[in-house]
Amino acid sequence: MAQFFPQKKLLPEAVLDRFKYEVAAELGLTSQIEDGYWGNIAAKDCGRVGGKIGGRMVRVMIRHAEEALRRGERL
Repeated sequence: MAQFFPQKKLLPEAVLDRFKYEVAAELGLTSQIEDGYWGNIAAKDCGRVGGKIGGRMVRVMIRHAEEALRRGERL
């Protein structure tokens, strides 16, 4: 059903990519993804990266929602 309701992206793709690489660096995976290829990364490590990104994105979304409410916008 979600396919009928396209969602507006809150963050540009470049920001999401930057998050991904920042988290990978925090986890010590930088040397394995220097060329941008993630195929050699274990699923467990990819999950760790995705989990941290998800947490950060939620915080960013909450901040954007709070700012919108302060401006009197409807969500």
